[in-house]
Amino acid sequence: MHFDLITAIGLLGGAFYLASHYMRAMVPLRVLSLVSNVLLITFSVFHLEFDWAKLIVSPEFLLNVILMPVNARRLLEILRLTKEIEKVTEKSPVSEWLLPHMHMHKHKAGHVLFREGDEADEIYYVGSGRLRLEGVNATIGPDNLIGEIALFSPDKKRTLTVVCETDCELYMMTDEQIYQLYYQNPKLGFYFMRLVVARLLADVQRHKAAAQAG
Repeated sequence: MHFDLITAIGLLGGAFYLASHYMRAMVPLRVLSLVSNVLLITFSVFHLEFDWAKLIVSPEFLLNVILMPVNARRLLEILRLTKEIEKVTEKSPVSEWLLPHMHMHKHKAGHVLFREGDEADEIYYVGSGRLRLEGVNATIGPDNLIGEIALFSPDKKRTLTVVCETDCELYMMTDEQIYQLYYQNPKLGFYFMRLVVARLLADVQRHKAAAQAG
């Protein structure tokens, strides 16, 4: 009976470990991983009958001992970020959605942020200064995002060249960070969808005005 119980714990730990690989949402993934770590550590301890000399050289035991605090810490970070995102309403400024997770970079006037055709793997929030959109006679000022359309396009290529018209403070976030935030709270996806649609509609209106003026 003792052997059957320990074996069951080990099998259950393995099942939780496998299940974690099929989780798309980050919270269930980390919870299953953490439970798996606890069960497999328990299995190792009882299976080796508390023989610490064997345990400290057991790869399975050592791996789960290392992963358990890592998964616990990641779970706490995810829960904290999720609570922060859930506090934000649809009427909140973009800075409340993303700024706490972005990194600030300073650029001098004339710096080329990115060129048409470049690979798109980052978005930018303008903290201060002004960006010039080459070829469309438009600028982007503070409290605006730029680069989100190319990030979600099929080929992930920049459609415009963007230059710092003045000295700028820009906050940057990678596509990987955005995906992590999305998995933690899918509501963020609707925010980006509204943002992209609004930018596309503005581009359509600008093209119509240019055509009428011509």
